[in-house]
Amino acid sequence: MRTVQATVTAPRPRPAGAFLPASAVPPRQDAALAAGLAALASAIAVTVGSGRHPDALGWTLLLVLHVPLAWRRRVPLAALAIMIPLIAFYHQQDYNHSAPTAASMVVLYTVAVSSGPRRTAVIGCAVIGLMLLLKIRHGVAGLAVSFQISGWIISMLVLGGYIRVYRENAAAALERAERAERTREEEARRRVAEERLRVARDLHDLLAHSITLIGVRTSVAAHVLATDPERLDRAAVARALDDIAETCRTARGELRTTLDVLRDPDAPDSRGPLPGLPGLADLARAAAGAQVHLTVTAGEVPPAVGAAAYRIVQEALTNAVRHGGREDLTVRVRVDEKDGALRVRVTDDGVGAGAPAGDGAEAGAAGRAGHVDSAGKAGDDAPGTPGYGLLGMRERARSVGGTVTAGPRADAPGFEVTAVLPLGGTA
Repeated sequence: MRTVQATVTAPRPRPAGAFLPASAVPPRQDAALAAGLAALASAIAVTVGSGRHPDALGWTLLLVLHVPLAWRRRVPLAALAIMIPLIAFYHQQDYNHSAPTAASMVVLYTVAVSSGPRRTAVIGCAVIGLMLLLKIRHGVAGLAVSFQISGWIISMLVLGGYIRVYRENAAAALERAERAERTREEEARRRVAEERLRVARDLHDLLAHSITLIGVRTSVAAHVLATDPERLDRAAVARALDDIAETCRTARGELRTTLDVLRDPDAPDSRGPLPGLPGLADLARAAAGAQVHLTVTAGEVPPAVGAAAYRIVQEALTNAVRHGGREDLTVRVRVDEKDGALRVRVTDDGVGAGAPAGDGAEAGAAGRAGHVDSAGKAGDDAPGTPGYGLLGMRERARSVGGTVTAGPRADAPGFEVTAVLPLGGTA
């Protein structure tokens, strides 16, 4: 038995290249970019480049065509649709042709980043075609300039497409990492829940069995003392008290081992081998208050299957002793191997269906009702109070791929527990 510690990790930071939605970009960044490009275009318009210096109309066109850049990441296609006519009209008036180049490249890059490959290709062809129409009147010189400008346009579109693919891959990788982290945390929580269930089941099996034996042996000692104080059977009382002390020592040792494992989950498991079929004989001898007939015809079985069979028999004996309702209770335990499965059958002749009416029958029937209630819980508490005996048996069997059925015997008064545990099952 191992405890599993779940760790909660802080969210991973978003990679620097991961795509940010347009709503996450402050508007002032694009506005500042538009203003900076407008200032750069103004400086180029009066210093370098071919074409005449802008007049009032030219300055108006040059400054206005930069305004849509303030919304380029929110509505890139609309920004492109507004800027292209303005740029075309600016070039047609033969103003400085180099001035609006930076704004043109930025808007084309933005469209390529935010659009798919097919739309980007269509937009690129349309822009290059429009540019050729404007330059065709310049003859061979215009054709040479057109090839140069086309290279810049294609470069911007390819760069934007590459950045878009990179951001998509980065976002997908981040999503996969977050999903894997969530899966690890869910797996850790599931394993912790399973470990808590196993610990609860082990403690239930240990404490319920030990306390039941102690209660039965204490009742025997009290009966001997109260029956005939004048002729006290000291040997019987001593045996009962010795049995109580031995049961307490055994339970204390198992409980200490369980708590040691819980305190230090990284320490090696020092409990030794799991309980199995060889321990059924000691279990039968320790069942005070009942005569147990044990028959084991199975050979060596996997440790997990043997441990499940041991715990199922232990719980069945505990419930038989507690709810048998008679002093001369007889319990028969049979364990055999058949059709690739270990079959466990525990029957008793205690109070069950068909028993005569009376106080003992009513108490026994009420206790047995806990075994077959709708929740699948066993009656291992006060009569009529559902507990976790049968539920624990089912969980033990399910851990190795087996099943458990329990209920009143059909052929005689009493109760019967049957388990089928596949020998190929693993815990």
